[in-house]
Amino acid sequence: MRISPLLTLVALLLGACSTEQLYATGRNAQRAECMKQADGGARDRCLKDAGMSHDTYQKEADGARR
Repeated sequence: MRISPLLTLVALLLGACSTEQLYATGRNAQRAECMKQADGGARDRCLKDAGMSHDTYQKEADGARR
C-alpha cells in the first residue's frame, strides 16, 4: 500500500488525535483505494486488510518489532 503525501501531512497536522483515530483515517483512505480495483478478488483481499482492527494491528506491529 502506498500512502499519499497529503494523507501523511493531514496525519501530522492532527497531532491532537489519538493513534486509533489516525489509524481509522488511514483505513478509510485504504478502503476508498480498494474500491477502485476492478478485480473483485483483489478488491475483497484489500478490503479485508483494510478492516483490520487497531488492536490486531498493534499486536502484529509489536510482534514484528521483537
